[in-house]
Amino acid sequence: MSHGPLAQVCRAAGWQFTVLDLTGVSDKAGFMARCVRALDLPEWFGRNWDALADSLGDPDWGPASPGRLLVVSGWRQYAKARPDEWEIAQEVLESASGHYQQFDAVLSVVLTLGGSDQLPADQPG
Repeated sequence: MSHGPLAQVCRAAGWQFTVLDLTGVSDKAGFMARCVRALDLPEWFGRNWDALADSLGDPDWGPASPGRLLVVSGWRQYAKARPDEWEIAQEVLESASGHYQQFDAVLSVVLTLGGSDQLPADQPG
């Protein structure tokens, strides 16, 4: 899925724009590896839920004012393969998104559903 126009609009408004593509991820290790790359986390990052929460809550990582849009794509396979892990991941992202209000900035997290060309075979369209 191309995020070109959305990224352009965000950047024109002064927002940071980040895509966390989880396509092909089926376990926590893969999820954490993608987070390291996409979110520009340090290589020494602990690769566990607490470390992710700490990193996302760190003002040095966080969005500059006015904010950052984090678009999570390709997440369905991971959510289906590891529903308990996916629930924790969502909780960590949700918690981080509420954290930055005290810094006069916003972290918005969006889960993409895919484009019309990416509908599952059993869906109309």
